[in-house]
Amino acid sequence: MTDHVHQDQPAPTVRRVTADDAPQWARLYAGYRAFYRLPDDPEAVATTWRWVLGEQHGLTGLVATAADGTTLLGLANLRTFARPSTGTLGLYLDDLFTDPAARRAGVGAALLDAAAGLAAQRGASVVRWITAADNATARALYDRHADATPWVTYDMAPRAALTAGAGAGS
Repeated sequence: MTDHVHQDQPAPTVRRVTADDAPQWARLYAGYRAFYRLPDDPEAVATTWRWVLGEQHGLTGLVATAADGTTLLGLANLRTFARPSTGTLGLYLDDLFTDPAARRAGVGAALLDAAAGLAAQRGASVVRWITAADNATARALYDRHADATPWVTYDMAPRAALTAGAGAGS
């Protein structure tokens, strides 16, 4: 993904998802999951679509469209998160994906710009996301739109609660 627009193509338009986007959005989101080597899981795609379309869990879905206004070229799923250290809210960019056939046409840049605009509209203090360290193409785009942070991300599996009295410091 880069933000170089092909000379023969108009810049994509970004808008919120609509119910009519379901089949194309599902195809793009399945492509996103495949890119990150996640197993094919139509139920996960369907659940995420319901969340995005219904704006559940603070999610907002954006799509980039071709000049016809109906062909989806890319998607971005964002959600609001609290930033206790600053007493502000931010937008977290969970997913950003461009159809491989539409890469290098400004789709990723348009979605990032729309995310920044949505953050400003909502009074958010930051748009934050993570990406794979080896995703050099996306990182080149991101480096033109945001500042990389020094933070390292961790994931912890859920587990049963500790018994009473066995908390931290015991």
